[in-house]
Amino acid sequence: MRGLYRLLTRWWTAFALAASLALLGAAHAFERFGGLAPCNLCLKQREVYWGAVAVALVATLWHLVSRGSRGTPRIAAFLLAVVFATGAVTAVFHMGGEMKWWDLPATCSGGGDINLESLAALALGTGPIEKVVMCDAVTWRFLGLSMAGWNALISTALAVFSLLAAKRPKDARAPRN
Repeated sequence: MRGLYRLLTRWWTAFALAASLALLGAAHAFERFGGLAPCNLCLKQREVYWGAVAVALVATLWHLVSRGSRGTPRIAAFLLAVVFATGAVTAVFHMGGEMKWWDLPATCSGGGDINLESLAALALGTGPIEKVVMCDAVTWRFLGLSMAGWNALISTALAVFSLLAAKRPKDARAPRN
């Protein structure tokens, strides 16, 4: 178990990169193959993972260039913890709106981006009719949790692991003089 902990904390940015890309891939697969169109808050949750991809990619490349002699960069682990915690807060907010614990903002009712060209095309019948996806409508559940609920759990777990990686094992710290 200790060996797994050392491996995870030493290469946390690579694991966070893989996890973020896998979650983004799953979200896009649900959209493409499952026919589940994302709402505005779903897209905001994806933006968090794109931010994590950027941080983790830079940190992993740094780790490889420096030949991993100093382990996972601590600042990257802290940044990933903040990014994943932001994702957890966003997901909990979305889940609370789905459960009717609070009201969601007006942009969640399909207001989105409206411009004159799209309105004219819609009025003339030449433009596509876009289906409005409501943020408070649950379109998929597994074991009683919606996608936002699962995202809240996963983001929280990733934030906790990021904090553990920031408190990396002694052998990964900078050598003492």
